[in-house]
Amino acid sequence: MPLPVETIRQDFPILSRKINGYPLVYLDNAASSQKPKHVIMAMTAFYQASYANIHRGVYTIAEEATELYESAREHIKNFVNARASQEIIFTRGTTESINLVARSWGDKNIQAGDVILLTEMEHHSNIVPWQLLAERKKARLKYIPFDEKGRLNLENLDRLLEGCKITAFTLASNTFGTKNPAKEIIRKARAKGTLVLLDAAQAVPHQNVDVVDLDCDFLAFSSHKMLGPTGIGILYGKKELLEKMDPFLGGGEMIKTVQWDHSTWNDLPWKFEAGTQSIAEAVGLKAAVDYLHHLGLKKIAEHEQSLVRYAMERLHEVEGLTMIGPPASERVGLVSFYFKDIHPHDVAAVLDRNGICVRAGHHCTMPLHKKLGLEATVRASFYLYNAKEEIDLLIDALKEAARFFRK
Repeated sequence: MPLPVETIRQDFPILSRKINGYPLVYLDNAASSQKPKHVIMAMTAFYQASYANIHRGVYTIAEEATELYESAREHIKNFVNARASQEIIFTRGTTESINLVARSWGDKNIQAGDVILLTEMEHHSNIVPWQLLAERKKARLKYIPFDEKGRLNLENLDRLLEGCKITAFTLASNTFGTKNPAKEIIRKARAKGTLVLLDAAQAVPHQNVDVVDLDCDFLAFSSHKMLGPTGIGILYGKKELLEKMDPFLGGGEMIKTVQWDHSTWNDLPWKFEAGTQSIAEAVGLKAAVDYLHHLGLKKIAEHEQSLVRYAMERLHEVEGLTMIGPPASERVGLVSFYFKDIHPHDVAAVLDRNGICVRAGHHCTMPLHKKLGLEATVRASFYLYNAKEEIDLLIDALKEAARFFRK
């Protein structure tokens, strides 16, 4: 059976809002997703009944809070099929997860002249930390290029992997929507002795991601893109690698002992979780995972595929509109486009007048847009609560925008 979209929509309070007198049409899910009542109520219940700091108090609600926090870690372990809960590190988001690896693993293992391999379609969060590392260590950055359809060109991958210590790339592009051939890249990286970090921010919320099946070394993603709250994310790392890495941040909780002149680190995963953590956010993330499991990621992926297919078919009707990226069958549920004669921000402003939320800009992929000769694009991105009727409203508003600016 397909997803019961109308029933699902009732779980999201914000979708009952009206903007400028129009029903809210939220099509900016690649930036952040809306939150179901299950997540909101779980966090509220925690604050009302069990709030306390974790791992410290021996009183009842402190133990309850600790159990809820560590239960969330166990849920995430199962969600991505990690081997052990020690391989799941809580961070503030995908960005911090990548920075953690670049600092804790990179500073210890990257030497002058080593290659760090990225792709030309990376989010800034998976470019800038490696630029900083390369500058610190006098390493070299290389990039896998993309072609005119927004697909990675792997023709010279073996050559690019020569001397490469780590390759970091996105499972799914936040601008093209392209689903990248992760297994092929990982297989070739393994043959060269290269570690692999996957930016899964645009993949984990929408499809099954199995770290054992992929055989990646690190995987990073964020709660707020998968129905959970902001302020918490995940770094998965193979245990044998994490054990050899130094802490990213210093402070309370990440230590076993502290002397005047030295300290010793806590066990995994806590040596990477300094200070008071985002406890309520972990509770909310657990509720989000439960909600996604209940619906089924396979059904979610199929629903989004039908939406992006329909959207791309209908976008062809809009005069002067150009889409970027591969065919619908090769992408996740998003599409970016532009008009040659209308600025994306102007398009987004007209859509907002009709209650439609889209993203306009470079989507934190400035080098990608520069290669395409574009300053910005408009992006519509879909999730489990979106319906084809909302795409019809998007098309009508885009046609209105085209008429308005071409008077």
